Amino acid sequence: MAGFLLRRLVNYVVLALVATFLAFTLASVTFDPIGLLQQRNPPPPAASIEAKKRDLHLDQPIPQRFVTWMGGVVQGDFGRTVADRPITDELGRRIGVSLRLFLLGITIGILFGVLIGVVSAIRQYKFSDYFATLFSFILLSTPVLVLGNLLKIGAQSVNNSIGSNVLIFVGEETPGFQGNWFEHLGDRMQHLILPTLAIALGQIAYYSRYQRSSMLDVLGSDFLRTAQAKGLTRRKALMKHGLRTALIPMATLFAFGFGLLVVGGTFTERIFTWYGMGDWLVTGISAQDTNITATVTLFVAVCVLFSGWLADVLYAALDPRIRVN
Repeated sequence: MAGFLLRRLVNYVVLALVATFLAFTLASVTFDPIGLLQQRNPPPPAASIEAKKRDLHLDQPIPQRFVTWMGGVVQGDFGRTVADRPITDELGRRIGVSLRLFLLGITIGILFGVLIGVVSAIRQYKFSDYFATLFSFILLSTPVLVLGNLLKIGAQSVNNSIGSNVLIFVGEETPGFQGNWFEHLGDRMQHLILPTLAIALGQIAYYSRYQRSSMLDVLGSDFLRTAQAKGLTRRKALMKHGLRTALIPMATLFAFGFGLLVVGGTFTERIFTWYGMGDWLVTGISAQDTNITATVTLFVAVCVLFSGWLADVLYAALDPRIRVN
């Protein structure tokens, strides 16, 4: 099994490099940072423009520029932005913002999505099943842009009714906040509630539909009836055998969900003013900055492909039959 997972990990590393090279190439061909610089009023001197071309290695072929950039990445240097700021200085903070927001949101989404899906399957065609179905369809048909603003309106109403800003929906922390570490933690949690809820609600609706379908396939299986015939109660048979089997096809969704959410959550970051990796991608494209775009692409590729490797681990943990020795 270890050899199998190692081979898959090597494959994922190669795929991450290919994805990053393609994004770097596309950005290099499409972006024109020098043209954007020349549009300033007054335009910069010709000597400054030539210096900027050399700084951005625009005089080199694209493959050579990519190799030069990757050589710096290996050493922890992701290059500089068009505005001549080190990307590495901003990268750590942006990754921390995205991970803090999306890890919590998708964890809550998975836990409650699985719970609602299982209950809906067991109580098929009961009121709770119909209610969960309606709830999920409403959330799935509501764009994040709308859901986020509805949550902000609701939070403002709650704050006005109790006369205190309990739910804060702008930024990740209060600027200039003074206090001890516990008070700082409380302040961050207040800022975290609404954007996390905006992410978690969509994930709950998404995973609950898939988990319900997967669980329904298991409920009528022979091995579940056999487990009950051997003396297990229905609840124990469902938890010990049914749920574990129903989670197997969900492993890929769980794993890839986080990697795809990092950039897919750009609207959430923008709505609640969280400056993470998704927001940075939009900023890099607006500034026609190849290095920022390539850096975010590399981060997303690593997240997605690591998620794929994690899915292999989850499959092996849930189903011993597919373990490779």
